[in-house]
Amino acid sequence: MAVTKRRRVQENYEDYWKITLEYTNIDDWRFLGTLKTIKEFIDENSDRLQSKLEEDEKKLFRDLQEKVDAFNPKQKQPNGEISPSVRKAINQFVKLGFVNYRGRGYHPDVEHFLNAKSDEQRRISFSKIVYENSNFQSSWTKDDKKKGHIKFLIKTLEELNSLDYSDILGLMKVDIDSIEDGYLTRNQLDLYIAKNRDADFRKRKYNQLSHFRSILRRLDRLTVRTWHPDGLVLMFEKFADDQFPDHWRKEGRDPYLQNIYRRSLMQEILDRFGSVICMVSGKSGEFIASHIKPFSRCKECEAYDPNNGLLLIKEIDAKFDKGRITFDQDGVVRLREDFPPQEKNNFEDLKINPLFLNKKRLEYMGFHRKSIFGKERS
Repeated sequence: MAVTKRRRVQENYEDYWKITLEYTNIDDWRFLGTLKTIKEFIDENSDRLQSKLEEDEKKLFRDLQEKVDAFNPKQKQPNGEISPSVRKAINQFVKLGFVNYRGRGYHPDVEHFLNAKSDEQRRISFSKIVYENSNFQSSWTKDDKKKGHIKFLIKTLEELNSLDYSDILGLMKVDIDSIEDGYLTRNQLDLYIAKNRDADFRKRKYNQLSHFRSILRRLDRLTVRTWHPDGLVLMFEKFADDQFPDHWRKEGRDPYLQNIYRRSLMQEILDRFGSVICMVSGKSGEFIASHIKPFSRCKECEAYDPNNGLLLIKEIDAKFDKGRITFDQDGVVRLREDFPPQEKNNFEDLKINPLFLNKKRLEYMGFHRKSIFGKERS
């Protein structure tokens, strides 16, 4: 018995990416309903949740547990207390980045995730949220500043093109704050694996590893394949060099988030029409994920917001990006006064499909009319 206790103490302080999930299927009613319950609780108690009074924090957490338990009841403990599974269900949304510590806000894409029109659109939103905001060391009652575990893994995958099971085990024991570059090279990862080799780690952390794999399988543009002799290997669906052009990095863009931004626009169209077409002309062709408010002038929360974008064929994007055309509140095109007469016939009847006009997109378009239209951009 004493050995068991010592081992538990060791596990409590073991340095690894601590991820356990109550629900692993992001399309399941329990995952979605629990998140919706938490979001509604935060909206209803936003002012109180900002309080730092310990007694108030405890009561709020208790109230939230009761609401989550009422949504999907769990068997009570022998003493009548709420099941620990309820706390586990709440904490998973903090770890994954949907919800902030103590309910002090939530990721801006939570609404988009909950209202996704397709499983694929939900997967894209999930990928953005966990990439930007995952924090496996945190919970509702614990705020750990080590944020970005999934981002660290993706950056390492961009560098290496594939990660086998041993690689992932090694990464799970990396203190991400100690790596300045935000990723590991092949040599660095091999050294880290050798230094921290622990044959018993996989057995001890079977559940955590299983939950971690369930997250990785749901990330956009990632796939798990059987690859001899390494067994299951995590890879991009396309090689990173093909999927993330160099010019994105040179422009200061995060390649994975830029790809998600483009994919979000494409999926928005696919969910409406079943094929990818230009949001303005309705034609197929070479597409550009065009920022309405230029990337260089975006706040962090705007840079990869799909509402700040239009999927355009190249010819329309060239004019829109330079500020030679814009669109009014009804989506109707406006041409600059000195627009070349010989080109007017190709542009003067353009209109954004009304299905793609929403409040946030129109707000961004207001910025474009005021600050970009008529002002030549290099």
